[in-house]
Amino acid sequence: MEKLYFASDYMETAAPEIIERLAALSGKKFTGYGSDEISESAREKIRTAAGTPEGEVYFLVGGTQTNATVIDTMLRPYEGVIAAATGHVSVHEAGAIEYGGHKVLALPAEEGKIRAKDIDSLAETYWNDENHEHMVMPAMVYISQPTEYGTLYSLKELREISGVCRKWKLALYVDGARLAYGLSARGNDVTLKDLASLTDVFYIGGTKCGALLGEAVVFPKKGTVPHFFTMVKQHGALLAKGWAAGLQFDTLFTGGLYAKLGRNGDEMADRIRQALDEKGYVQDVRNSTNQIFLTLTHEEARYLSEKVEMGFWENKGDKVVMRIATSWATTEEETEALIKLL
Repeated sequence: MEKLYFASDYMETAAPEIIERLAALSGKKFTGYGSDEISESAREKIRTAAGTPEGEVYFLVGGTQTNATVIDTMLRPYEGVIAAATGHVSVHEAGAIEYGGHKVLALPAEEGKIRAKDIDSLAETYWNDENHEHMVMPAMVYISQPTEYGTLYSLKELREISGVCRKWKLALYVDGARLAYGLSARGNDVTLKDLASLTDVFYIGGTKCGALLGEAVVFPKKGTVPHFFTMVKQHGALLAKGWAAGLQFDTLFTGGLYAKLGRNGDEMADRIRQALDEKGYVQDVRNSTNQIFLTLTHEEARYLSEKVEMGFWENKGDKVVMRIATSWATTEEETEALIKLL
């Protein structure tokens, strides 16, 4: 049997609709850095979907560059960003935020999520400390939707976090690397318009959700970061062929394609989750998006890894947690083959 690949959600090329549009542009010329008409069309479609007619939309090359650029440009040198201890900026970005000169102020997380009351407590502790001028000032809250564990913030939780941010004048930033899978998930009650109304900035993931590359940063309020375009270039996150990113998001936000692609990843994951339950496997974290966390013995992990590419997540005593990730491109045939293997 040919080896199956479920290690990540960015292993495929791009959605056929995007490939077809790219191929159709052969021989055409466009102005650079996103100043072309396709990119403007994409920005307008995103503004419409998010309900932010005056919002600003920028296309950046990838997730880490986006997080590093947004956080660095929104914070002063003495300010830090609050994030889950398990969050991407805390763990899996090789210290990119600290490299930019900003400390990540880590909070305990429950299945990847931080709580409004813990953010409130951290901010209150800082401002009540008579020595706070000697400390890193909390000035932003970073969360991801879905989280690193595939879990989702509910609208209630997001409103509570937003309220605390307004109370302490903390910018709220949502990492949407896998946003398509969150928006399409069972039980999700958060929309793009909710993100736009409750946050200061968020990004719509393309790399993991059907695009060849690229992320779309959305500032709901115009002028949030003056000269952000220039800062993107300073951070090495700007595409000279900006039309390539613009075309992808223009395609993703035509005819509900972005939601459709996310729904496919979620539905395939749900079928695998159901099979895991039926077969008696232990899932480390329960969610309704495209990531599955499977608790195995080391022997089981070695056996399965010979036949299916999974992602290592963490060691847990004498067990190991492996991640299975479906994607916008996961087929029913691949899903059934994995279920049969399990």
